[in-house]
This record gives sequence, C-alpha cells and structure tokens, in this order.
Amino acid sequence: MPKQTRITILLSLNAVAILVAGILIASAIGINGGGHFRVVDEKSDTITDEDASAELIDPASETIIDISTDYTASTPTGGSFDTGTVSGSELWNATAITIYQTANIDLCINDSIGNPGEMYWQTSNPAVIKGFYADARTRLGYDSSRCRYPAIVGTGTTTITAGTTDGLKRDTITITVVEPPVDQWKREVLDLVNAERAKINLPALSWGDTCEEAAQIRAKEIIELYAHQRPDGSSWDTVCKPTPGNTAGENLAAGNTAVSPATVVQTWMDSDSHRANILSDKFTKMAVGFVFDPNSKYKTYWSEFFSTY
Repeated sequence: MPKQTRITILLSLNAVAILVAGILIASAIGINGGGHFRVVDEKSDTITDEDASAELIDPASETIIDISTDYTASTPTGGSFDTGTVSGSELWNATAITIYQTANIDLCINDSIGNPGEMYWQTSNPAVIKGFYADARTRLGYDSSRCRYPAIVGTGTTTITAGTTDGLKRDTITITVVEPPVDQWKREVLDLVNAERAKINLPALSWGDTCEEAAQIRAKEIIELYAHQRPDGSSWDTVCKPTPGNTAGENLAAGNTAVSPATVVQTWMDSDSHRANILSDKFTKMAVGFVFDPNSKYKTYWSEFFSTY
C-alpha cells in the first residue's frame, strides 16, 4: 500500500506540519495498445501474494494521461505501442521492450484481439520477473482475461511467453529491466517543478547545492520513518537548518504514486499543500532526494527540500 504524502512549510524557526493524503496513480503499458496512466480514486493498487484479486472499480471514473515515456527506458524494437492488429497466432507486434525497475505496469495483449479465452503466462528468468498475479489489477479496471500484473524483482532480461490454452495463440516478448537513473531523475523533478512555476509566471528555482546532501538523507530516512520527524526524533529541518531570516520547506512521497519524476510531481501538484510549496514565491532553491530500494516496503522514496539559502 502506498504511503501518504506529507508536507511541512517552515514559516519561521518553528515548523508547522500539515499532513495531506496524496492521490493514487497507477500506470499501464499495453503492448501496441499505448502506454498511459490511469488516475483512480482507490486506496491501494498493491496486490500481495496473499490477495491477488480485488474489487473492480468503475473505469469511467478514470482520467487518462499520456506519459508512457516515463516507463519506457528505450523505444521498443520490432514494433511499437501504436494500436493495430496482430497476425496469425501472435499476441503482440512488439518483440522487445526495456522498462525501469520502478515500473508499475500491467502487461496486456493487443487491443485488436477479442476475448482470448483461458491463457497462460510464463517468465524465463524469475530473478527479473518472478511471475504474474492471476487476476492482474482488476480493481483498477484491467481485464484479467487479457492483462497480467508482473512481479518485477530484479534487473536483467527475461522472455515472457503467453498463449491461449486452446493452442490458437502463442507469442513471446523480451523484457529488459534496468535500474532507474537516480541523478537524472532528480534534475528532471526540478525541471518539472520549474515548468509548473512558469505557468503562473513565477521565477525558476535553482538547484539547492546547500541542502543537496540533506535532501538525499531525508529520502533515505523516510524508509525507516515516513514523517516530518527524523528517526532520531528531531525535526526534519535539522538536516539543513535555516538560519534566522531564511525559510525552508519539505515535500515527501513514497510508493506507487511516485515511481518516476512525472508521477511524483503530478502527485504533489494534485495536493493543495504540496502544490503550495512548489508554487511558493518565498523559495529560491530546491534540492531533490531519491532512493529506490526494491527490498523495502514502498520501494521508491522522494524528498524535495525548498529553501532560500
């Protein structure tokens, strides 16, 4: 289950914490069917081994935002994501795709195929994708007769084989999973924040060199304690404490609302209090911390450290 996002704005030397629940964003990549986000009113899209099925939500309540490039580390070879038809016994036009390890996807067969009937899904390298949840994420509107939610557990390459049990359809696709580009993504968050500020004619924030290390420390600390309190009990701002006359603020995010720069900024922008930090005219600098820990509960952890120093 994704963690709620929270925010603190330091108005003076005393911190005022405002806790705000973030929206939940789930993504889907349908080979040749288009990669897209589905934004849903749902508490969690996390499926555990113990609970691989859940209530179906109303797909009509979803908003589609086309930002598939945030999940694709390179252009698929041997095909594309464009909607089309497949020939013969195939299930996909594409033969290979590269995705980031943070990807939160459902793998779906081509849109041109009707109800395929009973299907099987296999992975050749369980150290990369260990298998599939039987019902996909049906509660998010994905059709379990044509989609599967893969369990991504490592980097490397695996061949996914899928087919219908009647033997009429069978196909393979090679999936390469790579680590997220941590430093690149941090700078992309700054660029996205500045793009939002430009929409209302606010000056761009510069990279916060003074608190750069502090932002990374905070991203690591929220693995242990997701709060605007540090694991040692001190306030968040002690990691890069403002001097008198200066101001600082913090945005945090973790879990499947925050699996890429675009998703985390989208999440913050859809929260009034987080957006207030991003669009504040009080700040002049921002540093970003990002940690991806596949062995932790929420896997992706972000911090934004706003400041005037």
